[in-house]
Amino acid sequence: MRELFVYYRVRSADAAVASAAAQAMQAQLRTRHPELIARLLYRPDSADGEQTLMETYATDPARAPRGISAALQAAIDDAALALQPWLDGPRHTEVFVGCA
Repeated sequence: MRELFVYYRVRSADAAVASAAAQAMQAQLRTRHPELIARLLYRPDSADGEQTLMETYATDPARAPRGISAALQAAIDDAALALQPWLDGPRHTEVFVGCA
């Protein structure tokens, strides 16, 4: 199953607002794509006044056994444009596939 791991930095002073915006974005995505499983994580230590956030995306295997499709990934990327005001650098997307 294809899963996404997206990480990026925000200014520590903006971390609470950025996290709330990311959680709202993920909630909207889950409403539009009921097969989507989305989580938001943060690195517990901050460095140089920045906080690292990570979004994870998978799918319910009963609804989408192959995982995140290209179309769903594009929808996630489009929705993430709303986070731009809080980003301190680019979003980095890593794709992983589960082992058998």
